[in-house]
Amino acid sequence: MKIPEEALLLRIFIGESDSYEGRPLYEAVVLRARELHLAGATVLRGPMGYGRSSRLHTAKILRLSEDLPLVIEIVDAEDRINMFLVELGPMLGSALVTTEKVRVVQYGTNGG
Repeated sequence: MKIPEEALLLRIFIGESDSYEGRPLYEAVVLRARELHLAGATVLRGPMGYGRSSRLHTAKILRLSEDLPLVIEIVDAEDRINMFLVELGPMLGSALVTTEKVRVVQYGTNGG
C-alpha cells in the first residue's frame, strides 16, 4: 500500500470505557479502519486528561481510573480519511475528532 506524501492525520479522543455495539470503541474504530484498508491506526493511552465535562481522568496510584483517555491516530490520503469520517459518525458519542495535514516522510521500509 502506498500513501501520498501530503496526507491527513485523523485524531479521535475518547475514553477507555467508551463502547460501540458491545466492544470497546477504540477496538471497533481500529477494526473498521483495517476493514477499509486504511494505511494504519494506533491507539495511545494517556495517563491523565479531561474533556468537555472537565472531569479529570488519571492513572495515579491513589486515584485509579477505569476510564483513562485514549487517542486513536490514523494517517492516510485526505479523501480516504474523509470517507472514513462518514463511517465513524454513528460510532462516536462524546468524542473529540480532529484532522491536520501532515507530510509522510516514510511508510514502511526504504528498501521497498
